[in-house]
Amino acid sequence: MSVDDALAPVPAGPVPPPVFVGDLHRDTSVLAEYAATCEALLARLPARPRRDASQQRSADAAFSASRAARRAFLALHTEAVYDALTDGRSRHIRLPELVFLAAERFPGLAPTRDQIALERTFIQAEKEGREIDQGILCGALLRCREVGTHLIDAMLLPTSRAGELLADFRATGRAELKTVLVERRGRAAHVTFRNTHCLNAEDDQLIADMETAVDLVLLDDRVSVGVLRGGEMDLPRYRGRRVFSAGINLKDLRNGDISFVDFLLGRELGYIHKMFRGLLTDPANALWSDRCTQKSWIGAVDTFAIGGGMQLLLVLDRVIAAKDAYVSLPAAEEGIVPGLGNLRLGRLTGARLARQVVLGGRRITMADPEARLVCDDIVPTADMDEAVEQAVHELSAPAVAANRRMLNLAEEPLDQFREYLAEFAVIQVARAYSADVLAKVEARWQRSASRT
Repeated sequence: MSVDDALAPVPAGPVPPPVFVGDLHRDTSVLAEYAATCEALLARLPARPRRDASQQRSADAAFSASRAARRAFLALHTEAVYDALTDGRSRHIRLPELVFLAAERFPGLAPTRDQIALERTFIQAEKEGREIDQGILCGALLRCREVGTHLIDAMLLPTSRAGELLADFRATGRAELKTVLVERRGRAAHVTFRNTHCLNAEDDQLIADMETAVDLVLLDDRVSVGVLRGGEMDLPRYRGRRVFSAGINLKDLRNGDISFVDFLLGRELGYIHKMFRGLLTDPANALWSDRCTQKSWIGAVDTFAIGGGMQLLLVLDRVIAAKDAYVSLPAAEEGIVPGLGNLRLGRLTGARLARQVVLGGRRITMADPEARLVCDDIVPTADMDEAVEQAVHELSAPAVAANRRMLNLAEEPLDQFREYLAEFAVIQVARAYSADVLAKVEARWQRSASRT
């Protein structure tokens, strides 16, 4: 079919849907040809910011058709695709590399590096939304039990960056990253968020630095406990005060600088899951109890833990908060999904309070009785350091790591985590490109710009 034919208005898409028969080689060629036809249609249209309504409907039809084709292809070939990419699962490939390798080996299955790089030059509202196609692929991989488990293993392995820094950290007890400082003090490694220009909001850089920091804590044999705490702020309203986290950086989301594979999905499979499940140091070992290095984690919440900051508290073994602090998950108000908050919050607070927090945006202050459901110790700000040291002492006992392992296994089996992430991968990336989210982040950005 010619490109002119493809441009004709067809309700179901630019061309009739492809037919896949279950033969990987043949179906790969069919998908590549079909995706190329859809891309040819898109290439004849102006860039998204310059399209009229009719042109945008044509683009939407092309993307809808190509996505339906990808889903149909993956319904037949997910395991075969993953095996081809990982040499029969003999290699562990991290998610960011895997999605681009899939684009190279199976043209049309996922966006290429160049396509994603071009997307990053636009603000979120002006992108094509090609990360949605990455979400379709990741969801399919995680939905398949054997494939998803192998991919989770890949994301639990130490990063190469941590490997480069480990010897120096072991020798000096200090690693200074762009947005995070890691300091060993006795048996504890103190991880301090230092993204001070935005109240320790999470961005791509902080996510990468946090995974490096968590790896270093888990790899250093002299460390028994990790401590998370926000550093002192530069912004006038909070200058000199510690802040735990303001959640996702909505300015970066608006500007198109929040990555799906590195941030929205990568943080859940990466540093947060490593804190919860442990660092995979012996991938050849079939026994979870022997293959992962686990340590206990403490969170010290000064001022507030919003969004992703509160999500972090749900995987920690001890949470200490200042009396004037509060926590919240405003993701529903923002229009997105609060990471694994929907999976984990209810088992701490009960279903009813979890719905109030997630769906209604309820803020929990440390004066509320419910605060004890998410925080272990609530102390005056002046007593925070002492409370942290006491928690480090208590959680350094030899049996703590073994018992937290068993608690985590009972509370969140690996398959439950995997199945949740399979759905999250598809839903979260779609929400990140939905009209209501784009309108909200744009309105917030405009209000912020008007104040400067």
